[in-house]
Amino acid sequence: MFNQGEIIHHTKDALGSILVIDYRKHRILTFNSAFEQSKIDRRRPHLPVHEYNRAMMLPAAFAQPRHVTILGLGGGVMANAFHHLYPDCQIHAVELRPEVVAVSREYFGLPESDRLTVTIADARDALSKLPDASTDLVLADLYSGDRMSPAQAQRLFIDQCSRVLSPNGWLTLNYHRPPDPGSVYLRQLRQQFAKLLIFRSKTNNTVIYASKQPFEALHSRDPSLLALEQQLPIDWRKLMAKVTPL
Repeated sequence: MFNQGEIIHHTKDALGSILVIDYRKHRILTFNSAFEQSKIDRRRPHLPVHEYNRAMMLPAAFAQPRHVTILGLGGGVMANAFHHLYPDCQIHAVELRPEVVAVSREYFGLPESDRLTVTIADARDALSKLPDASTDLVLADLYSGDRMSPAQAQRLFIDQCSRVLSPNGWLTLNYHRPPDPGSVYLRQLRQQFAKLLIFRSKTNNTVIYASKQPFEALHSRDPSLLALEQQLPIDWRKLMAKVTPL
């Protein structure tokens, strides 16, 4: 695809290349690899294109978040979507690379808004500085050009995410594979969270959901999903139908 698309921006920092590519109706952020870091429809930049990005938003169906923390900004897809969906929601995004933030604003429509704060920092350092119970939803999407950051698999990372979440909060992880049933990682999640769910995308992304409190499951035909679909059309019902207990 990248050979066919048009490279409209290319820059480098200490961690490597950052490319913006237009291909048909889409715009893609990549770190000069075979993987797409972010993808938007240029006509509607607030709509996530990748199925796993859309799936990461599903906890919003259970409770409207007042504050969202995004670890790994990329092209700003998740920040843009929540900014559009909930006009009263405060969003805090953390991104390691300043050039990525600049690209997300110039090429991917990341809003300049008093409801959106972007911190340039390592996600682990940023998490350690957040107050207890200060956010309702943590979205962790920490990836380099070709692999998940080891930070997302660390016990301290899970502990810190749990600490900063409100009593009814959710953690959503874009994880590189389904966790092993008897793994230390899964045991750690179960110690910190009351309920775990999983979503497997068509592109083999694994999204893990961890809720601080038990909740009533939503049927894929629940009216609340239809209401969300009218605000942000990402196939909420189809996505929810693919969620299973972990």
